[in-house]
Amino acid sequence: MRRIISICKEVPLLPIAIIAAIPLALLGSWRPWEAAGVSLTFGPFNPGVGQWIVIALVVYTIVVTVIGMIDDLRHGHVGVDLLAVIAIASTVAVQEYWAAWAVVLMISSGEAIEEFAQSKAEGNLTALVDAAPRTAHVVTLPGVGARAAAAGADGTAGDAEGDMTADGFRKVASVDVPNAAETNKSTTQTKPYDAAGEHFETVPVDQVKLGDVILVLPGETVPVDGELLSGVATLDLSNINGEPVPREVYAGARVLSGAVNGSTALTMRATQLAQDSQYQKILELVSSAQESRPTVVKTADVLAVPFTILSLAIAGIAWAVAGTPLRFAQVLVLATPCPLLIAAPVAYVAGTGRLAKAGILIKAQDVLENLGRVSHIFFDKTGTLTVKQPQVVRVEKPFENSSPYDENHILMMAGVVEGYSVHILSKGIAAAGQKAMQELYARYENGQRLCAERDLPGHGRDYPVVKNIEEQSGKGVSGEVNGHAVRVGRFAYVTADEAGFTHVLGAGAAAGIAAGAVADSAVGDSATGTAAGASKKPEVNSLFAPLEPDEMAAYVAIDGKLAARIVLRDVPRENAKSSLEKLHRLGVKKLSMLTGDKEASARIIAGEVGIDDVQSELFPEGKVAAVKNATEDAHQNQPAWDKVVQRVVGESMTRQVTMMVGDGVNDAPVLAVADIGMAMTDGTSTAASESAQVVIMNDDIASVPRAIAIARRTKKVMLQAVLVGLGLAIIGMVAAAFNLIPVVVGAFMQEAIDVVSILWALTALLDRE
Repeated sequence: MRRIISICKEVPLLPIAIIAAIPLALLGSWRPWEAAGVSLTFGPFNPGVGQWIVIALVVYTIVVTVIGMIDDLRHGHVGVDLLAVIAIASTVAVQEYWAAWAVVLMISSGEAIEEFAQSKAEGNLTALVDAAPRTAHVVTLPGVGARAAAAGADGTAGDAEGDMTADGFRKVASVDVPNAAETNKSTTQTKPYDAAGEHFETVPVDQVKLGDVILVLPGETVPVDGELLSGVATLDLSNINGEPVPREVYAGARVLSGAVNGSTALTMRATQLAQDSQYQKILELVSSAQESRPTVVKTADVLAVPFTILSLAIAGIAWAVAGTPLRFAQVLVLATPCPLLIAAPVAYVAGTGRLAKAGILIKAQDVLENLGRVSHIFFDKTGTLTVKQPQVVRVEKPFENSSPYDENHILMMAGVVEGYSVHILSKGIAAAGQKAMQELYARYENGQRLCAERDLPGHGRDYPVVKNIEEQSGKGVSGEVNGHAVRVGRFAYVTADEAGFTHVLGAGAAAGIAAGAVADSAVGDSATGTAAGASKKPEVNSLFAPLEPDEMAAYVAIDGKLAARIVLRDVPRENAKSSLEKLHRLGVKKLSMLTGDKEASARIIAGEVGIDDVQSELFPEGKVAAVKNATEDAHQNQPAWDKVVQRVVGESMTRQVTMMVGDGVNDAPVLAVADIGMAMTDGTSTAASESAQVVIMNDDIASVPRAIAIARRTKKVMLQAVLVGLGLAIIGMVAAAFNLIPVVVGAFMQEAIDVVSILWALTALLDRE
């Protein structure tokens, strides 16, 4: 009921037209003025009361329609509602008042259907906009947040610099709390919060200042980007990246606007203003896509003009042959450009909404159109085809193995130490260490008690005791784990004593060193080193097998003895190969990899994911040149038939399209030079997305073929809706020209055609990829 009332408010002519049927039926030919001797006859026209009401509606409808056509022309759209104007005027001219009423009803109900279709198509986009945070709870306790300097314990304004102590803390006024003797006399005290007893003030989100401490209550939306101050929080990020499972974050983590808080209140410090926060950037993309009009829709507007001419020609010929103007009206009431004017844009808005629901945002609907014609896709390697950090693939013990620890214990201790490092390889080792720790716990639960090291996790201790962490840039990181000295890093670093000279290997390796085989090695890539291939240094080759070209290594020493080498490499995403296979099935002709890595390591990854064209050892400007050249070639080397079609419907609708898929800041220039730049993010990164036309918010490479499939289906649905609608309209006009369809029936049939084409366009919302 509410929906019906809302539609009537948006289209007030609809309820008026429905009510007008009553006087037309009951008072259609009633002429009370004739009894008074007054004549309202105009030539052959002598309408009754009900008929005059219809004429008034027709005049109003024509005026509103013409104003709308003029407004469309001012905004660069072709105003083709001329058919409706001529059709409704012609029905009155031939005194077919019921037909005129039916056309008015069809026009008003058509607007209502259009409103419904647009709102339905924009449903997913509207949901994103409606979820936008509008208020924030700013903590007002003294000494807390950016506003603390401006408020004392009594709520009065203070001086920002004057309220700071020499130690950098804010001065907090004392709170007068009555003692027990005074409690009976008065309950008044100065509170460090407002009169309502709340510790926060609710303000519009755009009034949040940098540094403000914000309270987010359970179930509320995070208002701005910030840093978590609470110990732990559970956040629903589905509005940002479509991630269905809530994410648990800890103190110090970045908290994104648009995330929905879990069941426990959290506190955070604002690090971005509202207009600069992540969710606002998402809304800007949504707004840009909603306001844009794809080329195919603009072309549909243009095609409505020849359709109007064709309709007038059929109607004119029918009038001339039949010799009666009624035949002209019969044809025109069936002439509907709605499949072009409404169905086409509705389909594209629906497709844009489908993408948004899948976690894929586009900046303009033209991008949706171009996505369906992508013929060549370039992929960045690291972070796009592969996971974002190198992963541990194996743990190798030296040939002269005297370590009492198994692989899980070594990984656990190395991972604990690496958890304090900032090096790019540290996350991979730390993650492997966590997994190893879980396996040790499982082993302990299964009853295994025999192990050389009983104090390590898996043998009763909840978490290892860690002390004395120290990181030496370019060398490695060290510390104590459960009282054991652990070093992780370059070979020379982990095999040196505290002075950095005496090597502390096992007995067998020490013998080799004594023989003069030892020198500093550049092989080991460490938690603080750089990737390298297998070394020719004798002390490494005598202890470990050579590394593969795409592998890097960090060495681990425990209690002064070399325990193992941890081998890492770029690992393809789990679904990278299947996603690229789907792209081939979708008809994408060529897939290429662009990377700055060495050719040998690049080809290993390319072979694993199924890419033949590999361009390696490229600097950023080399990637830009590769994509630019391919884009220019794609535009120039078009088949002759495509060039003919281009002259008819425009180049942008037929030419081949190149696309670049990347994830990082270094990808921004090459994303900008491709026909389509697609940025893969996890909802927390915006640097690359500012240069991209498509932003994947869920960091899933499977979204690349999904986006293309949705785009192609959207265009297919749009064409079907347009062709079906126009085809039915032309068949109906021809039948009416032969007097097979009465004028009133034709008016209702025209509305049925509109409904069919619009509902067909809405099927673009359905998930059928």
